[in-house]
Amino acid sequence: MHLEVQNLKKTFGEKQVLHGISFEVKSGKALGLLGRNGAGKTTTIRILMDLFESNEGTIHLNEKPFNPRNHQIGYLPEERGLYPKKKVIDQLLYLGELRGLEKSNLKKNALYWLERLGVTEYKDKKLETLSKGNQQKVQLASTFLCHPEIVILDEPFSGLDPVNSQILKEIIREQIENNKLVIFSSHQMSYVEEFCEEIALIDQGNVVLTGNLNNIKKNFGKNRLVLKLGSHSTLETSDLLNRHFVDLVDHHETKKDRVILKLKSEDKKHEFMKRLSDQALDVELFANYHPSLEDIFIESVGE
Repeated sequence: MHLEVQNLKKTFGEKQVLHGISFEVKSGKALGLLGRNGAGKTTTIRILMDLFESNEGTIHLNEKPFNPRNHQIGYLPEERGLYPKKKVIDQLLYLGELRGLEKSNLKKNALYWLERLGVTEYKDKKLETLSKGNQQKVQLASTFLCHPEIVILDEPFSGLDPVNSQILKEIIREQIENNKLVIFSSHQMSYVEEFCEEIALIDQGNVVLTGNLNNIKKNFGKNRLVLKLGSHSTLETSDLLNRHFVDLVDHHETKKDRVILKLKSEDKKHEFMKRLSDQALDVELFANYHPSLEDIFIESVGE
């Protein structure tokens, strides 16, 4: 399957919240849909699910207009939506019926996912009596209940401890390996890096960055070096910051004792290295800059 979102625009009253969102995702791959709070991610997902209607734009699946009612979709919203005073098994069966699952397979599916997620013992308990983490696992069971073709996960690891996070990681990998189409939204960048080949970064209703994550990292790291000096050496006392060499000096966002240097061009690298050795500085680290997704996120949408 090949899902293409083109130029989605959405206005609430006089406020335009989406200004032309475009991205695509294919089966067997996961797309990381990223952005700060209020960027437009949830609105985009709700349009995709046909919960909101866009003012402009199109969504196509395999080059045909996409109608989510014609497909089994596993959707985990960030804001949970199960019934706290209902028994776990009863609401899973109810939700399965709403999705058109055959009754002969429905209970079997429900029990399978409860067991897979380690909450079978709570099947006859009211949801409100469960811990936050176990409620999240029941919500996940409802997401995968229909063996979906398309999986949309919004902050799926919320409330899960490391053991249960590992179980969910295995399930997500299986969905990708089984050629499902996966859209994954999270503020936990390490999970996005683990699963997603492609990303779409939204800021204030605009896509500011999209494409293959490895290629994006290479582009962000181009002509950049990471430098860490010992306590007895400082860049300010050297001539390394001569504008003949360096375009930009920035402190590493996650490792404050390091600086990132952006060279004027690739051919300045060897000259810069020679100048560095001639300065007799206490160099603890000197390497090519390999940005994390968190670094890219902060540089792209941070203030």
